[in-house]
Amino acid sequence: MPAARRDGAKVPRMQLLLVEDDPTMQATLHRALSRRGMEVTAVGDGRVALTQWTDLQPDAVVLDLTLPSLDGLQVLQQARARGLRTPVLILTARGTVGDRVLGLNAGADDYLPKPFDLDELEARLRALVRRSADPASGVPAAPSTVQIGAIRYDKDSGALYLHGEVMELTPRELALMHALLAQPGHAVSKERLYELVFPGQLDVQYEAIEVVVYRLRKKLAGTGLTLMTLRGLGYLLRTDA
Repeated sequence: MPAARRDGAKVPRMQLLLVEDDPTMQATLHRALSRRGMEVTAVGDGRVALTQWTDLQPDAVVLDLTLPSLDGLQVLQQARARGLRTPVLILTARGTVGDRVLGLNAGADDYLPKPFDLDELEARLRALVRRSADPASGVPAAPSTVQIGAIRYDKDSGALYLHGEVMELTPRELALMHALLAQPGHAVSKERLYELVFPGQLDVQYEAIEVVVYRLRKKLAGTGLTLMTLRGLGYLLRTDA
């Protein structure tokens, strides 16, 4: 595997398959990720992507959903059916909750909507590769999930799973859950939650956080978790046990 020099030592370069049909975006990402020490193979067609994936056996795949011949979900489903377990990060402008759920349930490991920050993309890719470390190599992947009641929280991707299925949460509900899970066992003030759930949205009424809390409480019913209100302190996520 090609290697880059870092502090005088050879460091294996990540082998990345980039599947993006927009020529400008493909060229931009290819250039940016190559500069960050990755060995990038870029394709813009679903069928070609599946062939390259099988032949190259890359360390990670960045996969757009809108592709010719086969769309991204079909590519992913067929790859998983072939036994290809490569970590996959879906990168797309289709950023609705439904699209995220479809992608994750099809076998994706992470999801980053456009527009995005290159630093975050690189960090997520490297986290995915670390987590998929081969146990036979003697370098186990660091624990990255937490089980709370019936919910499993993937700290690297930020995804929440209920009984193995991705939870269908709105972006605001997901932001609220992340804020509460960042401090398990501790109350988070209403003011802090408002800042995290509605960042920079000065036109949103302060009481709007209560609407998000109400909706999230309904979705947590039967999961073994309760979202409590502590007067004067804020909100606390507690296991029923």
